[in-house]
Amino acid sequence: MNIDLSGKAALVTGSTSGIGHAIAKGLALSGANVVVNGRSQAKVDAAVAALTSAAPASRVAGLAADVSTAAGCQLLTERLHDVDILINNAGIFEPKGFFDIPDEDWTRFYEVNVMSGVRLARAYMPGMLKRNWGRIVFISSESGLNIPKEMIHYGVTKTAQLAVSRGLAEMTRGTAVTVNSVLPGPTMSEGVETFVKDLAIQNGQSVEEAAASFVKQHRPTSLLQRFASVEEIANMVIYVASKEASATNGAALRAEGGIVQTIA
Repeated sequence: MNIDLSGKAALVTGSTSGIGHAIAKGLALSGANVVVNGRSQAKVDAAVAALTSAAPASRVAGLAADVSTAAGCQLLTERLHDVDILINNAGIFEPKGFFDIPDEDWTRFYEVNVMSGVRLARAYMPGMLKRNWGRIVFISSESGLNIPKEMIHYGVTKTAQLAVSRGLAEMTRGTAVTVNSVLPGPTMSEGVETFVKDLAIQNGQSVEEAAASFVKQHRPTSLLQRFASVEEIANMVIYVASKEASATNGAALRAEGGIVQTIA
């Protein structure tokens, strides 16, 4: 399959590193014109430079904006009027016991993980419907199906993303616009790598031992039995964003290594 996204404009939120950066790179290598987003101008500039070097045939730009706020989303949409492909990737996680999670954390997680995608879909989806082509992808998590007891607030927001995604898909009936979710499992992004390194130090283990122990202890049903790479997640997203994925709509697509023990 030759995925060609030439001429398509793509926005990937939270794409200065990790899964988002891998997605942005994959889109650029597939010919899309990609807009990188992050909160820090310096990080956005560095990501744009890296993607421009990796995919010189594509046009790569950057917009620094905090999409966890209404003002940040407004700033972004005022500077970028239309996109064909919207990847709602911006998100945060933090292991914390339920009784230690204050209201402020619940609000912050909801604003970052849910409302950023809600606001941007509300801004960009009407144009997609008018042009009769578009792709919206929410980067959810297997934690939206298997709520982790060590970060229930995170799991709740990932479930909410699935609901928003499916609801928006219902609005695309009879069009060439699709809305889907991709559900990664444990993935070795920069943030997770830092988390695993901290675990290694705490437990007197190597990073590899700490990673293996985490999967065994916290995701024992994993068939992959390891952390996925960011590229493995990006590959699924690039397909969902492609013209070839025209019959995939309203789906929650699992890229979580078989952790979820269901047949559907």
